[in-house]
Amino acid sequence: MNVQVRSGEQGHIPFRSSRFFCVGSEWYFTTREGFDSGPFASRERAETGLKRFLHVVKMLPEEQQIH
Repeated sequence: MNVQVRSGEQGHIPFRSSRFFCVGSEWYFTTREGFDSGPFASRERAETGLKRFLHVVKMLPEEQQIH
């Protein structure tokens, strides 16, 4: 299993899973809040969709951001 330490992390590393999953031939991404977005035609397009989603979330005022 590939365990990745993130910058600033110390101590026990929590379980992590991929944000991307495939159902049939369609790709989706999921957020920490359990929101699934898709379908996308490929994993690459799902990755682009996630980047766009995170960009929009960062533009929200702090009190409205999804954590």
